This record gives sequence, C-alpha cells and structure tokens, in this order.
Amino acid sequence: MSIPFANLGMLKDIDVAVSVELGSSSMRLRDICALGEGQVIMLDRLIDEPLDLLVNGKVVARGEVVAEGNRFGLRIIELAGGEADDAIPAPSASAGPVGGL
Repeated sequence: MSIPFANLGMLKDIDVAVSVELGSSSMRLRDICALGEGQVIMLDRLIDEPLDLLVNGKVVARGEVVAEGNRFGLRIIELAGGEADDAIPAPSASAGPVGGL
C-alpha cells in the first residue's frame, strides 16, 4: 500500500532531530576517561570534505560550514535522493581508530 503524495502534507509539522556530523573517531573507554582540557581528538574527515546533514540519524545531504553573524550554519551542496542515496553512504560506526590524543 502506498500513501498518495497529496496526503503527505500532514507530516510537515512533525518534529525531527537534525544534526550535522563534523566527523567521528573510535576510541577506547580508558582513553576517553583520560581526556583533559586542551587535548585533541582526531576525526576521520579531512578539513575540506563536506559535512553530513542527518535527519533522525540518516544522511539526507552534505554541505559546507558558513558563518553568519556569530553563528555557524551549513550551506547545502549535495542532496541525497533517488540514485544519490548510493553516493552518500551513512556514517560507519565500525571505522577503526584514526588518530590519537
């Protein structure tokens, strides 16, 4: 059974969790417990790579950081959808350590 497109308007007022993923890293709990001020956690993303825009944990777009006033934002440069879903894979939780403290 499919829902007619005209009936999807009622879903537009549903709140969803939107987040931007800067990168990720895998660490041992002992290393996390040993973190202190000034220490750096290396992430798995290069500085010039687009960031992921997630809605309820699913990647829906990629973008670049912008600053407006004293706030950060995300300029969308690539949308997921249709065949593009293959082009934007979901973040992998199984990535190994990519950097140290």
